[in-house]
Parts: sequence; structure tokens; C-alpha cells
Amino acid sequence: MISVKHSAGDEWVVSVKGAVATEHRVRVTKADLDRFSERRSAEELLEESFRFLLERESNTSILSSFDLPVIGRYFPEYEQEIHTRLHRNK
Repeated sequence: MISVKHSAGDEWVVSVKGAVATEHRVRVTKADLDRFSERRSAEELLEESFRFLLERESNTSILSSFDLPVIGRYFPEYEQEIHTRLHRNK
């Protein structure tokens, strides 16, 4: 289960409940929203981004703190895939 809560400013806290519960601080700027979100909310973008990550690695392997665009450094297909997922789920 993925839970997203706004912390302050551009900071969000994403909690993932799996075999081990984890918490991740993610920075999402307005520019990130414009680039990735397909006009969806930051919460929707983060939920779908974490679904994407969890398909590729365990929640305990996800960085504890990062800026959203960092995902694309580890998974080059992220940007195209997130656009497709968010557009499809409109």
C-alpha cells in the first residue's frame, strides 16, 4: 500500500507498507509537475511513480530521500512510462 502526504513546500512523504514498512521523502517541484504529471496532482504522480518503482525493486531498495527526476537516472524508461500511465488513467 502506498500513502502520500504533503510535508512542506516541495517536500512529500511517501509511505510504503510491504513486508517491511518504509518512508521516503520526495521533492516534487512545479517544474516536475509540469514535466511529468499529465495535469494530474502531485499525489497521483507520486503514487504512480512508486507503483513504477515497486515493479522494479523492493520498497527497501528505494532511496529514502530524492528529487523525483532522479528516478529517470536509474530507469531511463521512467519519463515515457509515467506519461503513458497517467494519460491512460485519466
